[in-house]
Amino acid sequence: MSLGDEHGARGDDGGYGGTGQTRTRLPDSAGDVYGGARRGGRSSSRSLVTVVGVVVLLIAAIAFANRGGGDSGSDESGGDKTKSAPTAATGDQPVETKAGGIPSGFSHNQQGAESAAANYSVALGSAEMFDTDRRHEIVNTVYAPDVATDRQSGLDKAYSNEEFLTNIGLGKDGAAPNGQTFVSRVIPVGTKAKSVSSDSASVEVWYTSLFGLSGDGSTNPVSESWYTTTYELKWVDGDWKVTDFQQKDGPVPVGRDQTASTADDMTKAVEEYGGFTYAR
Repeated sequence: MSLGDEHGARGDDGGYGGTGQTRTRLPDSAGDVYGGARRGGRSSSRSLVTVVGVVVLLIAAIAFANRGGGDSGSDESGGDKTKSAPTAATGDQPVETKAGGIPSGFSHNQQGAESAAANYSVALGSAEMFDTDRRHEIVNTVYAPDVATDRQSGLDKAYSNEEFLTNIGLGKDGAAPNGQTFVSRVIPVGTKAKSVSSDSASVEVWYTSLFGLSGDGSTNPVSESWYTTTYELKWVDGDWKVTDFQQKDGPVPVGRDQTASTADDMTKAVEEYGGFTYAR
C-alpha cells in the first residue's frame, strides 16, 4: 500500500490555505526582521546567493546520507555500511528455491526467519487454502512435521464448514459462484523478530489482507483489513517451519476517500497482478 500524500500545509488545489494561489516572499525587507534599515538591491543579491548556497549544501547532505556510506564513499574503504532503515529489505540473498510452490531454503539467521514468516503468511492467507488438495500441500510445506497433521485436521474442519462458506459467499466445495472471482490475498508490510536462537524464532508480520468476491451480484465485495500475526518458527531439516501463531487486529491506518473500483477492474487486477517473494 502506498503512503498518503502530505496535505498538512497545502490545499488540495495545489495552493496554500485552499486559496489556489502560491505565496512568494520577496527579499525586499530583510532589514525589518533585524531592526535595521532597508537593504538595497546589492544586499538582496547577496541574500539570494546565500540562500542558494544553503540549498545546494542541503541537497548535497541529503544525497550523501542516502548513499548509506560511512567515512568514505569509496568501495575500497572496507568500513561497515550504515544499517538500513527498518522498512528497507536487508536479506543477504534472494530465495531461489521453492517447495510445494512456496519459497523455501531460507537462511539460518534472523533475516531468514523474518523472510520465512512473511512468505508463509502469504501462502496461508491465499485463496488456495480453500482448495482441499492445495491446502494440504501448503500445510505440509509450511508447518513443522510434528504439528502439520494436527493443523491439517483443524483446518480441514474449518474450511469445510458450510455455514462459514455460505457466509462468505462460496459454495460447499469452496468455489465462487459463476461469474465471480474469490479474492484472498495477504500483502506483508513489515516484519519484526521478537526473538531468534539457533533452533527457534518468534516473528511478527504486519500485513494488509484483501478478502471477498469480485463480480456482478457479489454479496461480499472485496474489502481490506489489517492484522499482525506472530509466528513461532522452528529450524527443521535446513529450513524454518511454523509451529504455532497468534493473530491480532491492526495497526490500522486511516482510510482515504478513494472511490471503490468496479467489479471488472478488481477481477482483472487479481488475475493480472502476480505476487512477490518477500525478503527481509
